[in-house]
Amino acid sequence: MNTILSTRQMLLDAQAQHYAVPAFNIHNMETLQVVVEVAEKMHSPVILAGTPSTIRYAGPAYIVAMAQVAAKQTTIPIAIHLDHHEDFDAIKTSIDLGFRSAMIDASRDPYDENVARVKEVVDYAHHRDATVEAELGKLIGQEDDLTVSEADGAYTDPDTAADFVEKTGIDSLAIAIGTAHGLYKGEPHLDFDRLKAIRERVSTPLVLHGASDVPDELVQKAISMGICKVNIATDLKIPFSDAVKHYFQDNPKANDPRQYMTPGKEAMAAIVAHKIDVCGSANRY
Repeated sequence: MNTILSTRQMLLDAQAQHYAVPAFNIHNMETLQVVVEVAEKMHSPVILAGTPSTIRYAGPAYIVAMAQVAAKQTTIPIAIHLDHHEDFDAIKTSIDLGFRSAMIDASRDPYDENVARVKEVVDYAHHRDATVEAELGKLIGQEDDLTVSEADGAYTDPDTAADFVEKTGIDSLAIAIGTAHGLYKGEPHLDFDRLKAIRERVSTPLVLHGASDVPDELVQKAISMGICKVNIATDLKIPFSDAVKHYFQDNPKANDPRQYMTPGKEAMAAIVAHKIDVCGSANRY
């Protein structure tokens, strides 16, 4: 019988064994079920991530309760993670309810303020056996209510990354090396030299955000160079919604959620399985 875990040990294991733990953004019971069921079949550790709007939509207590049921029914490590949260009080509330992993995103703030805000969350979380992820640099695109224009995007500086990790005590660092939130306007180009330089200066597990729509070979190269957590969101939403739309096109009088949700779950399951393969996390547990 399992319980909800923090991401600490699963990311350290992934880092040591050169694979990545997939972090799938979920939104409701159906999407949570899909991710956990596929991960269990493939014996992969998994992180269930929720943005602020997802947490508001489903309710943090509901997500914790669903994840607790999932953990009890599976043999794999499961963590629930607060993705791109900016409000300290909301993070505290969710941690107190049972979340044991949180990302505080203060990347839009001046550097010293980013450090101070992250350190505050780290102090609170670590006293409750929860882990903290933070971001240095800015990914272009839209993630939930956070939108960063191309002009405002910034890559992570390796030396600053080392200073940031030391001053904050974070458990994982999300870096900006050329990925973007959402779908790409052109071909993604990742700065692997920058990733190598960051990895040489930072021993803390590194996270790749904006991995949807990035060619598999680029994601796998990033993993081989030290990325050990990969975030996936948009690549899940599109096939789920497309399958539901097609079901209604073929069945315009349908009204039973148990029927029209099923094609969406099946379409999403195929993507989850593929992303687990890309991350190399299958058969780790």
